[in-house]
Amino acid sequence: MVESESGADTGQLGNDWIGFRLGAKGPNADYRSAAVYGRGLDVGLTSQGRLRIGDHAGASIDSARAVSQPVRLVMTATPGPAGYRLRLEARDVTTGRVLGSLEADAISEDALVGNVALLSHVDQADHEMDHAFVRFSDWQLSGDKVGRDETATFGPIAFAQYTLHQGTLKLTAQLTPFEAVSGHQIFFDVREGEAWRTVAEPTIDPLSRTAHVRVADWQADTNVPYRVRVVLPLAGGPRSFTYEGTIAREPADQDQVRVAAFSCNADHGFPDADVVRHVQVHQPDVAVFLGDQFYESQSGFGIQRTPIEKSSLDMLRKWYMFGWSYRDLFRHIPSAMIPDDHDVYHGNVWGEGGKAAPTDEGWGYVAQDQGGYKMEAPWVNIVQRTQTSHLPDPYDPTPAQQGIGVYYTHWRYAGVSFAILEDRKFKSAPLNILPASAKVANGFATDGAFDHRTHRDHPNAQLLGERQQQFLEEWASTLSADADFAVVLSQSPFAAAQTLPAGATHDNMVPGLPIPPLGEYVTGDAPSPDMDTNAWPQNRRDEALRAIRRASAVHLAGDQHLGSVIQYGIDDHRDAGFAFTGPALNNIWPRRWWPTLPSNHKPLPGRATYTGDFEDAFGNRLTMFAAANPRQTGLEPAIIHNRATGYGIVVFERTSGTVRIECWPRATDPATDPTGQYEGWPITIHPRDNRVVT
Repeated sequence: MVESESGADTGQLGNDWIGFRLGAKGPNADYRSAAVYGRGLDVGLTSQGRLRIGDHAGASIDSARAVSQPVRLVMTATPGPAGYRLRLEARDVTTGRVLGSLEADAISEDALVGNVALLSHVDQADHEMDHAFVRFSDWQLSGDKVGRDETATFGPIAFAQYTLHQGTLKLTAQLTPFEAVSGHQIFFDVREGEAWRTVAEPTIDPLSRTAHVRVADWQADTNVPYRVRVVLPLAGGPRSFTYEGTIAREPADQDQVRVAAFSCNADHGFPDADVVRHVQVHQPDVAVFLGDQFYESQSGFGIQRTPIEKSSLDMLRKWYMFGWSYRDLFRHIPSAMIPDDHDVYHGNVWGEGGKAAPTDEGWGYVAQDQGGYKMEAPWVNIVQRTQTSHLPDPYDPTPAQQGIGVYYTHWRYAGVSFAILEDRKFKSAPLNILPASAKVANGFATDGAFDHRTHRDHPNAQLLGERQQQFLEEWASTLSADADFAVVLSQSPFAAAQTLPAGATHDNMVPGLPIPPLGEYVTGDAPSPDMDTNAWPQNRRDEALRAIRRASAVHLAGDQHLGSVIQYGIDDHRDAGFAFTGPALNNIWPRRWWPTLPSNHKPLPGRATYTGDFEDAFGNRLTMFAAANPRQTGLEPAIIHNRATGYGIVVFERTSGTVRIECWPRATDPATDPTGQYEGWPITIHPRDNRVVT
């Protein structure tokens, strides 16, 4: 039996209705998928006062008030020989008198298996509303067919992420919107023996709904259980909610340190339980999420740009889904997260030092091609607070233009020195640098005659920006010097290691390109001149790579949706460091590497024919060692498994001084298929010697 009291503001509404959704199921067999996408059997009361069970509708209930006053809805399901009989009643809340009823027979058992949800359907095409359409109270669910899982909860503490850097713990707890509840309390507790001790009582930031904890002089020689605790003064009295995790012992004495690398998380596979299960087999020590933690279209609702009170909630809905998927990957280990373009509602970002992008002529290319951020600065700061406020303090905290914060920083953990960069914030917009004859659109020179190689020196262009480049220089010279390994984390690689059909001056055809069978080499491609990568501007790219080379650093990047390992070249092939661009978690833009091979091409010994020395479309030298190209797998859903999705595992080994790069397909279970990586992996490199070992 399901029952609740409800009341609605009917106004001039038509067939909008309230009630319950029964047997809600999502595209994946998981309660979280059902909670976000679930479709099922809807039962309830329309705003015109008619009871409905699915497509069955009854007469109006016996009251001219329709549902403008509280009504108790009671639905019972009774098994019978031909299926279930459903009976829905509307009752007067005060007297219990039945105002109307409706029955439906022969409802299949399958239609009722799944989640149960409250239903409030408002047709936005008919009207706009700034207030709630319905209010529910005292709703109850009972019966011997009802199951309850206490672990299947989400909120009011959604998740938390942390870093530990040179004795300072920073943790950000992501909360749900309860900031308006007067008298709420938030605690950060650690367990000592059998007891919990409160270490901090943070406050909630009202728009990002985050609570930030900072603890100095943290002793990192043992695992410490922690919990975030929220106390809410509810009607029945104060109630405590907790989210628990572990501040891991810093593995400074381990011979191997394992870093799990992720990027580009569309929602095709939500809630991504397969990824979490497979990654946990590797037992990583650190997790890094390198951008596009969500996309604008997440769960099909689009975006809301204003006002900030609503646009922040719109962003949080997407961010909550990310955390609901992956929180168990960073619940017990430290993590770094850096937002990329889609995290701030852009296709591409040319931040130009944080300026405002002109949106008066439109929201798409016309705005973002002129540089800057389309969303207002306080909203951008909300995104950054949710994703980066747990990182070590910025190298230089001076805000960018419009007061947009910065987060580029140094993170030292377990003998690995990470330089965390912001690729987008200071980068020049190509439209503002290249001649008008290039006809720039979305990072592409659409004039097919334009030759990037003749425009290699861009004296007015920025990539990392002067102040961030200064940080990189200092990190390369001093901050990374006493670490066992140096790693650069950024959104995009310093090369355009991707191809498009020859002659293409834009990449808008990528989602529609045919995906070949395994083993087929696609012909007719040429390097892609995509200036959204850090291949452009070329002179600034070389400047950054020279600093990275001094640190003997490995570069980990995301953004490209194409898993690859390359070695950079500056003045000659293979004279700079290595980069691993991880595959996308969910790939909506399946890029590829199928270069047309000259007759004298020499692939690397024992590797695929597309490997070896190349130049990208900008004239930058690169050596390709492996690429996880999209290919037909026969697995379903094809939108996930044919697009070369997955994750990376990077293993740093102190004794040998080597770094092993692994690239895993999303579908592979490493517990049962330990050799099931993408073709060409694993690859072991020696970054200090600047060479491949195996």
